[in-house]
Amino acid sequence: MIFFQVLGLLVWILIASTEYFSVSAFGWVMFVAVFYWVLTVFLLIFYITMAYTKIPQVPWTTVGLSFNASAALMYLLASIVDAISIKQAREGTHNYNSWVASTVSQFWIYLILTSSCG
Repeated sequence: MIFFQVLGLLVWILIASTEYFSVSAFGWVMFVAVFYWVLTVFLLIFYITMAYTKIPQVPWTTVGLSFNASAALMYLLASIVDAISIKQAREGTHNYNSWVASTVSQFWIYLILTSSCG
């Protein structure tokens, strides 16, 4: 979960440090990165404080599986959108390099999430 946090933050930083607002698809990529990063922080705090033991009515395994499955799907779609949108930047520029790195990071997040769903 910590590795997922680091990669999610990396995607967020890589996209935010560019002129992502010039390509509308990157707004959605930013939404996915920020939304799931915040949810992961929330779930990590829940796990560290063992607050889940105080709410036994919630099926936490199902919650975790649902979170990982939805995050994997959204990160896969975001990495595809990111990869398709890269062509709008010139090769060798800061935007191009950051967008390529964010695509690779999102794909790694997808692989981590799919491996934790099984």
